[in-house]
Amino acid sequence: MASSSLLARAAPRASLLAPTPRASSFSTSARVLKDNIGKLPIPLPPNVSVNALPTLLTVTGPLGSATVPLEPYIRITQPSNTELLVAVDDRDIKRQRAMWGTTRSLIANAVTGTTTGFQVPLFLVGVGYRAALEADPRKEGGQRLRMNLGYSHVVYVPVPDGIKAEVPHATKIALSATDKHQLGLFAAEVRAWRKPEPYKGKGIFIGNETIRIKAVKKK
Repeated sequence: MASSSLLARAAPRASLLAPTPRASSFSTSARVLKDNIGKLPIPLPPNVSVNALPTLLTVTGPLGSATVPLEPYIRITQPSNTELLVAVDDRDIKRQRAMWGTTRSLIANAVTGTTTGFQVPLFLVGVGYRAALEADPRKEGGQRLRMNLGYSHVVYVPVPDGIKAEVPHATKIALSATDKHQLGLFAAEVRAWRKPEPYKGKGIFIGNETIRIKAVKKK
């Protein structure tokens, strides 16, 4: 009898330990954010002109021109000379909703790039790290970066077309371009030759990039 009573008391306790189902939750903040980005009008300066074709949009400004590919469901309207609007055929379709905000951002970057341009500074941190800009013997009229980065050899990086490079002093490289994406790719290419390391803090830093210094483990 005692054993049966103990089992009877243990049964309810075991049921308390069983996992209880939890109600699933979801958030629509990502969709709202994308929709809000796509809805924002793009300001157009007076010295910028836009030519929209069914699959391509061309932005022309004082610094040059830039093109943005358009999906078939993207609609470009210009209600006035000072702004541009982007829309899609059906915002309930996931692909169209995703490309809505992306296309709007690409066009806004093209407008900024052709008017004021984009700038990225690179800083060389390390003993003996130096950079210089010189003519590229492999390309007529081209330039290349010559960098001493602590290796047994000198590193040469050709500057691609569309990007302007300057070396105001030996430990700083100033890059500028009208294409934000191309500028970011080239800055990452230069940085890859000596990525910042966390023990001595040496490397090539982009802009305000910082790194947390780790303590060296002592045996």
